[in-house]
Amino acid sequence: MTDITIAGTQSTPDIRTEWSTGRLFMQGDSYPENSYELFNQIFEWIERFLAEGGRPLSLELNLLYLNTSSIKAMMDIFDLLEVAHQEHKPVAVNWYYDQRNERVAELAEEFKEDCSFPFEIIPSPQA
Repeated sequence: MTDITIAGTQSTPDIRTEWSTGRLFMQGDSYPENSYELFNQIFEWIERFLAEGGRPLSLELNLLYLNTSSIKAMMDIFDLLEVAHQEHKPVAVNWYYDQRNERVAELAEEFKEDCSFPFEIIPSPQA
């Protein structure tokens, strides 16, 4: 399986997948002009990874800002993970946030409330 590497821009996060380790990384701001175009390839990667079954999948998130369409995309990603979790597939989310930006922690908490799979919200060390 081909990994995905998308360099971040001012309005899109860095996105990187590691098929061999089952990890997906997203970091930065997310307010793309076309969130479908950005996230569709991520949905497809996750679906293919989960279809192979058995191996753990972990999302490592360090997102600073998400617009409405990005929030919808994240909800869709978490829905994929929830279905996988219900099928006893090992999935998890680690969402890192800057302690000076409590708004991001609150957003992550809102996502977590709808998820039954392991979902950690982790403060990043302050610089």
